[in-house]
Amino acid sequence: MVFYKAVLGFGRFFQSFVPFTVSGYLARWSIILDRINGLEKSRMKLSDHELRKESLSLRYRIRSGETAWSVLPEAYSLVREAASRTINMRHFDVQILGGIAMFKRSIVEMQTGEGKTLTATLPLYLNALVGKGALLATVNDYLAKRDAEQMESIYNILGLKVGVIQTEMQPDQRKLAYNCDITYGTAKEFGFDFLRDRLLLRKIKDGERDFIGAMLNDNAQSKNSNDEPVQRDPFFALVDEADCILIDEASTPLVISALPTEEQKRDVECYKWSAKHTGEFVDETDYKFDHEKKTITLTTKGRAKVRALKKPESMDSVGLFNIYEFVQRAIKVDREYRRDEHYVIRKGEIVIVDEFTGRLGEGRKWRDGIHQAIEAREGVEVTIATGQAARITVQDYFLRFDNLAGMTGTASASRSELSKIYRCKVIPVPTNRPPKRVKLPTRVYATESAKWQGIVREIIELNAVGRPVLAGTRTIDKSLILSRALTAAGIEHQVLNAYQIDVEAEIVSKAGEECKVTVSTNMAGRGTDIKIPEKIVSLGGLHVICTEMHESARIDRQLIGRCGRQGDPGTYRQYLSLEDHLIEKAYGPKVARKYKKYGLKNLHKKYGRKYFLLFQRAQRKVEKNSFRNRKIMLYYEKERKKMQRSMGQDPYLDTPD
Repeated sequence: MVFYKAVLGFGRFFQSFVPFTVSGYLARWSIILDRINGLEKSRMKLSDHELRKESLSLRYRIRSGETAWSVLPEAYSLVREAASRTINMRHFDVQILGGIAMFKRSIVEMQTGEGKTLTATLPLYLNALVGKGALLATVNDYLAKRDAEQMESIYNILGLKVGVIQTEMQPDQRKLAYNCDITYGTAKEFGFDFLRDRLLLRKIKDGERDFIGAMLNDNAQSKNSNDEPVQRDPFFALVDEADCILIDEASTPLVISALPTEEQKRDVECYKWSAKHTGEFVDETDYKFDHEKKTITLTTKGRAKVRALKKPESMDSVGLFNIYEFVQRAIKVDREYRRDEHYVIRKGEIVIVDEFTGRLGEGRKWRDGIHQAIEAREGVEVTIATGQAARITVQDYFLRFDNLAGMTGTASASRSELSKIYRCKVIPVPTNRPPKRVKLPTRVYATESAKWQGIVREIIELNAVGRPVLAGTRTIDKSLILSRALTAAGIEHQVLNAYQIDVEAEIVSKAGEECKVTVSTNMAGRGTDIKIPEKIVSLGGLHVICTEMHESARIDRQLIGRCGRQGDPGTYRQYLSLEDHLIEKAYGPKVARKYKKYGLKNLHKKYGRKYFLLFQRAQRKVEKNSFRNRKIMLYYEKERKKMQRSMGQDPYLDTPD
């Protein structure tokens, strides 16, 4: 407690000079915190019935004209008492501050293990009292269901109902969930439900119930609840893992496809033919690769080779320039997309692996024919790249809400982007206890094999004294490489990647136990808490090994944040090699080869710092490029919407209103 109070004390002093700094905001809100704390004893004396009666009274006052802000101290004190009674968890003062910040349209940065799930109950409850519904969007179905079930008793004792949206739900179930006071779900499902509702309203207006029934897989033979929109008008949304959803996933629009045309069906042969001949095209001779733009352009010689290759009769009606594009797309896929890194094959389908979370991106597909080109290369059924009946970006969807807030462990690095696009402040909230996380010196190797050997040696040393180790890898195939190395060394361990998603919570929750060694992709960076037993605390806590630097520093911070939670001790170390993906991603294959060649001759202890700075520069370069691409996408999306509105069309649908 002393730690965060010192921060607030400084904030009160600093507030008179720079009133709108983060410390200034926290200092202002600490006055409200004092009022909430002052109500605690009186709340403890209330019976469960009286507690609910107080909650209903607040709801009546808000709906009679009082502002939600004016009753915030009373509301938050009720939630704190409800949590203490139902789940035996009392909101820390820093969590109350985080809840106030969320109510004031902020993205709250709270370190891993500081209780974001419990903190979210505060703004969700207060906004739900307005009666227009409050949504919590998270990254997958499992977390949405888990969080709702864990927190439901808090809301129930206060007289509110909780709903959960899951992928397999039918429309009538979805409508019931959205009509609850508070609804948990994924950003993807919220967005798709919005699009389905939009299409439904369009077709109802046009009197085409049979068509929309087929498109949405509804029973259109009779008029029932499936003929009605499921969502309410947007009012309040709280985004969990806000940086992941609002930034990382924002680059992939949510799309509902239209019915395919005969021309699109014919394209399947083009994808298969292009995939078959990809290996015949040589870099720098038949095509040029632009490393910055990630584009492939056939040379004159390459185009001649395309014309000379034998083609099936079904491609006779395909234009030559279109065939060039199919070939360029196939080459791009061959160079840039790898199995067990960017995607997996499950039940005969290509499923995207989210590069930021390590989880499967259910229902998502790459655009511009990339997904179909990968299907053709892997020999699975090629899904037809159809047109779009409706589309919306994550940015567009959440900007529709009157009130928006978020929470994450890693938002500060993206404060500018979050402020410009979503008009949300980023407020870092102090930890409840001072962190005891210790960074050990980074180790840089010339080759990847030498790096794996160094990692295995460190794991063996720590395992011998009983300390648990969490080793984070960037991709699925890297997790399997490390797993094989540990098996050869006789070290028992657990592997967590997109193939083990059903047992994710069980594996992560036990990662802090004595002698536990866990090898995981980015999945371990978010979600289930890792609890550290007393014996492990005395040994130094959890040790985290970062086996590679990611394309975003935020992802590294998420993994590092797994150790040293809630004031527990913990250590971490980064391992790097000059063969790592980041160097090639930032500087291209030619420059990467030069660094590796130089490193083989010169890399030793005194050069370690120099090469670490090289990796930091590479990471910043990749982050800058990603930010630029997101800005470009946002610009074109705005222009597209502007054009459709000028033509009298719905900007979310691809047919005129």
